[in-house]
Amino acid sequence: MSGVNIRNKKASFEYEFIDKLTAGIMLTGAEIKSVRASKASINEAYCFLKKSELWIRGMHISPYEPASYNNLPPTRERKLLLNRSEIDKLEKEMKNKGLTIIPLSVFISETGYAKVEIALARGKKMHDKRHDLKEKDDKRAMDRAMKH
Repeated sequence: MSGVNIRNKKASFEYEFIDKLTAGIMLTGAEIKSVRASKASINEAYCFLKKSELWIRGMHISPYEPASYNNLPPTRERKLLLNRSEIDKLEKEMKNKGLTIIPLSVFISETGYAKVEIALARGKKMHDKRHDLKEKDDKRAMDRAMKH
């Protein structure tokens, strides 16, 4: 992986991950330059299926300044690239109630392509979130005790 790693930090707190996949993302030349400069955000983004294709909505890629007139809207829908078998599997899983597909991170692969790590996820209930926070605090306390 290159130095670019744009993460959705709230995802693990808000969702319970069932399955993770890595997908390519279709970008224009100006957009890939902005991603390489880490000028993108996936905090509000989510994925959806439309006509047996996977799309990402809400991903913000800042306009690349030197591209002036060639820039597209920063939050446009972008197509994600997966194998047919992976898309079919996601379509089958999405029929279950309460599941969603969320992006976890955007990175540049060794071959120079922009990739998105996505997860099939189920939203956590409030008591699950409290339990995770308690575990995190307990772990921090244990690490502090081990240090001293």
